[in-house]
Amino acid sequence: MISEVQFHAELQLMIANAIREDVGTGDYSSLACIPYIAHGQAKLLVKDQGIIAGVALAKMIFEYVDPKLNMKTFIEDGTHVEYGEVVFEVSGSSQSILKSERVVLNTMQRMSAIATKTNEYVKLLEGTGAKILDTRKTTPNFRIAEKWAVKIGGGENHRYALYDMVMLKDNHIDFAGGITLAISKTKEYLKSNNLNLKIIVEARNLDEIREILLSDGVHRILIDNFNYEDTKTAVALIGNKCQTESSGNISEKTIREYGLCGVNYISSGALTHSIYNMDLSLKAF
Repeated sequence: MISEVQFHAELQLMIANAIREDVGTGDYSSLACIPYIAHGQAKLLVKDQGIIAGVALAKMIFEYVDPKLNMKTFIEDGTHVEYGEVVFEVSGSSQSILKSERVVLNTMQRMSAIATKTNEYVKLLEGTGAKILDTRKTTPNFRIAEKWAVKIGGGENHRYALYDMVMLKDNHIDFAGGITLAISKTKEYLKSNNLNLKIIVEARNLDEIREILLSDGVHRILIDNFNYEDTKTAVALIGNKCQTESSGNISEKTIREYGLCGVNYISSGALTHSIYNMDLSLKAF
């Protein structure tokens, strides 16, 4: 994953673009009927249940819009919440609160849904030794928040993007002329460009597992779309030579069985691409 410095830089870019997209030249609804000096307060009300996420991000959004806004937090990120609970209160300029409202709600609703689903998967894997990973199947320009939500829910982040880890998947292997060639070319490229990146290689069958194991320098083998029995065989073949990761056909019904196959990690795009937003509301009071 990316560094802490870049993590915060990505968040600031996301917030700035989200406010630009939503506010544009001005929130004319508020400007038209609410005096500039008007002071107000609002509360973040839970109308659902699950793991709350995005509280710290909400504070960053309020500070970006108006540093004078004051946020009082009652429930922290990663906490299970129930219908009717109040997560935080924000007070200050009424215009600033309204300018922030939709971006805060959109981010928190989606992040909370992701954290909730991730936490469900984490619980299903308890006792297996496997950890759940996210993927790059994220919403464009919102990846940093979605991956943060996975961490809040108890999961682990895979690579952030194309530049912080090498993953040789089926198309890379086919275009490169095969597994062994893809790996050797990658190692040469990393060395010549002074890049210290981990290499993950995808396997589509047990023969490809065996071929990957003939090359040194592979950090993890992606055991993709294998059934349970072949996954167990693959794990036995790999042993301690490198890490193992299952992907494909991962759902609430299958994840524990794959975890019991002995893999180190299980990745699931569903954590970020197949969720329903948590119902949250920002209410003036």
